[in-house]
Amino acid sequence: MLNDPIPPHVDPRKLADRGTTLQGEVLLADLERLCDPLSDTLGTVQAKFIFERDERRSVVIHSSIDTEVKMVCQRCLELVTLPIHSECSYAVVKEGANTQSLPQGYDVLELGEDPLDLLALIEEELLLALPIVPAHHPEECQQPAGLDEPEPSEDEVTRSNPFSVLAQLKRDPNV
Repeated sequence: MLNDPIPPHVDPRKLADRGTTLQGEVLLADLERLCDPLSDTLGTVQAKFIFERDERRSVVIHSSIDTEVKMVCQRCLELVTLPIHSECSYAVVKEGANTQSLPQGYDVLELGEDPLDLLALIEEELLLALPIVPAHHPEECQQPAGLDEPEPSEDEVTRSNPFSVLAQLKRDPNV
């Protein structure tokens, strides 16, 4: 098991033959597309990849990725720190290969002869794990000042309906 910075590119077939486990950290700032919706790019991503061959001799990658990100809460518009966790199992297949025979529970990862870009894989998993609407827990969230609904004033309550004239015309038999 390696516990160094995650290498940017690997050959999953060779690593699966050796039964290798990669574990390490990636700087959050190195994942540009992930940093776009975030308020702060400080921090690290802890990643673990287990490369193996299953009973059918297919190359399989099990990933576990953890980090904390800061985003703007969509209720109170304050910063919220959210833990992000992603686990996934991939079956590595050649580009254009038939994926119908793969066992259930695996995501398909088509790969040609080029090495696998691990940083892009980490970034994709984290992008999919981000919440659609980031928010604090409801009991922790403070509503921004001025967003409470004001009580209706007497003028608004007694105001007549502008269509009441049409109702009177409808009742008048001379029209």
